Amino acid sequence: MIVADEIFQKLGMQRDEFIHLMNGKRENTAMQTLDIEYMELAPDRVVMTMPVGPKTHQPAGILHGGASVLLAETAASIASFINIDSKKYAAVGLEINANHIKSKSGGIVTAVATPLHKGRKTMVWDVKITDELNKLICVSRCTVAIIDNPDAKR
Repeated sequence: MIVADEIFQKLGMQRDEFIHLMNGKRENTAMQTLDIEYMELAPDRVVMTMPVGPKTHQPAGILHGGASVLLAETAASIASFINIDSKKYAAVGLEINANHIKSKSGGIVTAVATPLHKGRKTMVWDVKITDELNKLICVSRCTVAIIDNPDAKR
């Protein structure tokens, strides 16, 4: 996993501590179930991968559109998370749309999330999902709400 140095500085963590935190966020979630992995984490670019196979197939044996949407929203939510003070705020999906461009029955898909808007209360991310040949599989736009962290000690 490639992590931008500015993320560690902003969060006041060491690299190992941050990676442990992020890996902990995968446990017992859809990310773990679908084998979604972090590849690159930076304030203006998050890259994640997901294998395409039985766990992510629809009955026709191709990548389920919902799995693509899940990957896109995960990338946008993680991108938002690394841009906020997570002690005070949480990043949650508010709206997502997706256009499924090309089918895929196996291999790996890669989601790249880049910001369209990074505000105090909302962030909007452009997410492109491609295959190993860089062919576009899905394009998505996700709006993420920045809310008070329900776990914050007040």
